Amino acid sequence: MTSWRVRVPAAAGAAVLLLLASCTSPTPAPQPPSPQVTAGVVGVASQAQPRVVKILTPGGNGSGVVYTADGLILTNEHVVRGASAVQVAFADGQRLGGTVRAADAVTDLALVAVSRTGLPPARFQAALPQTGELLIVIGSPLGFENSVTAGVVSGLHREIPGSAVETQALVDLIQTDAPISPGSSGGGVFNAGGEVVGISEAYIPPQAGAVSLGFAIPAATAVDVAEQLRTTGRARHAFAGLEPAQLTPQIAAQLRLSRSDGVIAAAIVPGGPAATAGLRPGDVITRVDDAVVATPEEFLVQLRRRDPGQVITLTFHGPDGRDVSASLTLTDRPGLSS
Repeated sequence: MTSWRVRVPAAAGAAVLLLLASCTSPTPAPQPPSPQVTAGVVGVASQAQPRVVKILTPGGNGSGVVYTADGLILTNEHVVRGASAVQVAFADGQRLGGTVRAADAVTDLALVAVSRTGLPPARFQAALPQTGELLIVIGSPLGFENSVTAGVVSGLHREIPGSAVETQALVDLIQTDAPISPGSSGGGVFNAGGEVVGISEAYIPPQAGAVSLGFAIPAATAVDVAEQLRTTGRARHAFAGLEPAQLTPQIAAQLRLSRSDGVIAAAIVPGGPAATAGLRPGDVITRVDDAVVATPEEFLVQLRRRDPGQVITLTFHGPDGRDVSASLTLTDRPGLSS
């Protein structure tokens, strides 16, 4: 899909990647859990482990959660990206071939189908967990099947700064200090009652100066997308017809903008919702309805919480710095285009 575009330097997004790759800091020694917490983790792990699988692809391995008794497995889209057939290893030692039934890159979720019945499906909690609540993460980090780690909910509604440059998936996430490592992706994040509250999504490594920063897709999002993939083969997402980018003072100076707050519309899709609403490349969005948006990730969060067909009000200012409000009717996202 072609689009109108204003050239934006890549420095803002690159800075995050450099930070993740180059920063280091001392990591404090972890404190041992109390006997009560240990007993709770043991109980959940024994109940939940049969509901978590290892997924092997030509490009590596990840994890998944048993979604239905008749062989549907929920995992991350990036775990199965580029593959149509995978191998699924179950907790009882059985390994079967699986087929990628449907995938959604916007939320990074996918369904894999295997020919096996009588599986123990996971139970999903629709409500968000509370900050401080005990969490148990089960997956296959670095290929070690059914590994168990524990921690708490560190925060809710998190987005990873700078991630919008590469993906729309890393917004509105659950943050946890339970260790998540490569290969954990797609595995289950369970509460003390053995319910899935999230699907493991990402982590920030210690060399970035992080101490146990892991992120999971909330269960409500996972179930909503999984049901759409199961019934129609695709998920619907609100589409504004623009590419959001981080506006910095340097970019504002380069584009001769009078203000440097907000999210710049780096590209506008011809004939799309933003174009119809009168936006142009270089316009700077500051609000979606009553919500202030200062980063592309915050803009994507607002889209994630809305459905195609809804009407939103965008507040933005153009090169002359004047604030303008416009009604924009969201449409269904056309495939994976911007």
